Amino acid sequence: MVSSSASPSPREEEGGGPCLPSLRGKKRRMRVRTASPEPASTAAPPQTHGKWHPDESNRPEIDDAPVFTPTEEEFKDAIGYITSIRPQVEKYGICRIVPPSSWRPPCPLKEKSFWKCTEFNTRVQQVDKLQNREPKKKETQPRVQKKRKRRKKLRFGMSQKRRSADSADQEEKFGFQSGSDFTLEEFQKYADMFKEQYFGMKGSDEISLFEIKQHKEMWRPSVEEIEGEYWRIVVCPDDEVEVDYGADLDTAIFSSGFPKSSLSDGNKQDPYGLSCWNLNNLRRQPRSVLSFETEDISGVVVPWLYVGMCFSSFCWHVEDHFLYSLNYMHFGEQKVWYGVPGENAVKLEDAMRRNLPRLFEEQPDLLHELVTQLSPSVLKSEGIPVYRVVQNPGEFVLTLPRAYHSGFNCGFNCAEAVNVAPVDWLPHGQCAVELYRDQRRKTSISHDKLLLKTVQTALRQVWANLQNCKSGQKEYIWLDTCGKNGMLTSAFKTRIKLEGSAREANALLQCKKMDQDYDSTDRECFSCFYDLHLSAVSCQCSPNRFACLTHANLLCSCEMDRKFVLHRYSMEELNALVAALEGDPAAVYQWKEYDVGLVCQSASTQQKMCFSKSAKLSGSIIDVNIDCGFDGCEDLDKSAGYPKEKEVQNRCVNLNIKEELVCSSSTSNTTGFSSSTFSALRKIDKDKMAMELGSLQTRSTLPSKTTKELFGIETEYCVAKASCAQVSQLGKPSSSQSNEVSWPANLRHQVEQLDHGTVIVGKNWCNHQAIFPKGFRSRVTFYSVLDPTRICCYISEVIDAGLLEPLFRVAVEEFPEVYFTHTSPMQCWDSVRDRVNEEIKKQCTAGKSPALLSNDSVNGLEMFGFLSPPIIEVIEALDPDHKCLDYWLSKHTPPL
Repeated sequence: MVSSSASPSPREEEGGGPCLPSLRGKKRRMRVRTASPEPASTAAPPQTHGKWHPDESNRPEIDDAPVFTPTEEEFKDAIGYITSIRPQVEKYGICRIVPPSSWRPPCPLKEKSFWKCTEFNTRVQQVDKLQNREPKKKETQPRVQKKRKRRKKLRFGMSQKRRSADSADQEEKFGFQSGSDFTLEEFQKYADMFKEQYFGMKGSDEISLFEIKQHKEMWRPSVEEIEGEYWRIVVCPDDEVEVDYGADLDTAIFSSGFPKSSLSDGNKQDPYGLSCWNLNNLRRQPRSVLSFETEDISGVVVPWLYVGMCFSSFCWHVEDHFLYSLNYMHFGEQKVWYGVPGENAVKLEDAMRRNLPRLFEEQPDLLHELVTQLSPSVLKSEGIPVYRVVQNPGEFVLTLPRAYHSGFNCGFNCAEAVNVAPVDWLPHGQCAVELYRDQRRKTSISHDKLLLKTVQTALRQVWANLQNCKSGQKEYIWLDTCGKNGMLTSAFKTRIKLEGSAREANALLQCKKMDQDYDSTDRECFSCFYDLHLSAVSCQCSPNRFACLTHANLLCSCEMDRKFVLHRYSMEELNALVAALEGDPAAVYQWKEYDVGLVCQSASTQQKMCFSKSAKLSGSIIDVNIDCGFDGCEDLDKSAGYPKEKEVQNRCVNLNIKEELVCSSSTSNTTGFSSSTFSALRKIDKDKMAMELGSLQTRSTLPSKTTKELFGIETEYCVAKASCAQVSQLGKPSSSQSNEVSWPANLRHQVEQLDHGTVIVGKNWCNHQAIFPKGFRSRVTFYSVLDPTRICCYISEVIDAGLLEPLFRVAVEEFPEVYFTHTSPMQCWDSVRDRVNEEIKKQCTAGKSPALLSNDSVNGLEMFGFLSPPIIEVIEALDPDHKCLDYWLSKHTPPL
């Protein structure tokens, strides 16, 4: 026996859901009277056909949800507190939060000028038909016209602006009949009058209204009595009971019940206007994923207000995108809530369909309309746990992701609600958008955009933490969500796994990089309305029509070679982000080099949108020379531990990937640097084997043969003047020489110590062969990775990577932006050697055939200088107490 409440919209006191269809009859707007605030005329007394039947009470026998009373200290962080109590609340789906007694914000709605003059529109609710009603003739309305909480321009005012024909179509729709307009003063009188008449002297028809007022304590029902009567009306109606409800009032239009901070107030700002529990501020809290939402989405990030009267109801529903909701009651009589844990959401939906088969047969998406009630007693009888909350003025009610909730008001009251999204919401949000795709249901927010912005912010904090430039705890709030087992990492890996599978299914399509124009408007799939922030499919026949990867085959009937995939990031780039989130220092440094942007920043649209010649989409997450502990999407659920030294041979930041050296005179800025940064570029003239001032553009090509760009930009390196006096030219061939380049038989690695650094006691700061002082720097000569026929200087350095401990870096001294980074000194220099060999192979195509360097041609410890006796002596002197145990225990002569 399901019900249909003409009640609240998605956000109904709990805070979230789709906008309601247009109101019936006269299009009403909230307005402020221009006349002087004289007392408004009393509203017409409500006509009540029903009366109280206390002997037929139908109060559900269910348990109460938990109540939380945060301390003053705990109350300072709303998102943090919600996150902390989540594990306890999950098995209930709902809870009540009682603020500290000192927290009593003033309510601007009670100001005389507002209370008496500002009007709002109401909806009529037929309480006796919320669960028991006959189906109406099924209306044929295109799904695309369904209104969702999308953007501000599609929000509150949309229902009043629709065409008259649409309004007529909606007129007969149950639950959305328009009621009268009221001021708060008028509505309070109207609501009090209704309650007094309905509960007058326990059902006596003879007693006068005056007598009732003189004996209020005799007739005033308790919350339990009102609850029993409410469910009697809903479950076993024998009278018509109709009430009004001021629901889903956009606080941006009407007003908020919380004080709002103003920049003009200076230091005199009301602390309640700045409070993190002020629902107007909740979306901007540091740990909120919704803080990255730039649009003022009404009901999601902009609170909605609810003005209720006795029996006005909000029916069973979940929040849009399975968001949390937080509801605060400003004043008035109690509100009774019912909550079902999120894990039982599907069971509730099935129970609703079983008990109201005809209603669901007529309207399969009935639950999306928020107009149907079902007694908690029925749900309980079917094994579905239901819990009760009685909310008082000054208290919050919190609902968790995908936790169905409903309820009703015990009398005149005013509450305000908004959505909440801590990082633990992300998996639920992903589940929601996948479900919406199947249901062909429009979205309210871009889940992928919020996820990527959260990842971007978190990685900046990870980078700063590695650099030990932590300046305040609030600036590093996302760190605990990263790491191999972090919630953000897990959510992102799950999303990338889904994306990889979808791209694999479209692997035969060519791909393009999204340009900035792509973000000029929100893109959604023409078929299922899936948000297309991360990727999309289009065709040359209809460039402004897009499909998601799942519905690419439905886009048009063109041949596959006319269709293409637009992607924001390649799978290699997404893989690099995953590795960085998991804590791989090389990946973090790689990401920082480019500082992920949301769209391609190429110099021209042609560059940004040109096809990658070798671009074929791959569904797996490709290695990109960074060992993250998994080889593809199928391994995303595994933790990515750090490999041992010999497990990976290629793990560097920039140049462990193929590169093409391209002569260019362009100074276009594709990485965010000013054009002057590239004023001193160098050009390699391979014919003359000489280096001249010019311009050098280094374009990276991933070994997976997908794209020459990483993170949406071409990799360019600034080049300073040569600073290595030891650079020499080798094997310059004369006209009589053969094409074979002569190489010295033995290249002596002379290491010069530049900085001895500081000894750090801890894991990985030493091994049985050497001690690795923090800040140690040395210089050594070796074949150039830019031109292997030449010798250049390299700077080797030991970097403190914070919790990740030492990171070894080798950079070309002449071009410091060209560097290699690894957690092992051996692998770091192996990467340099491998890069030199890559360039040697290229020389073969130019008629030169220098021999490849063997695997034993370099020793990382030797190249750093850690095997040089003079350097060893200096480093050992830094540890007179022999605290680097692994190193000293391996010495032939153990320390005394």
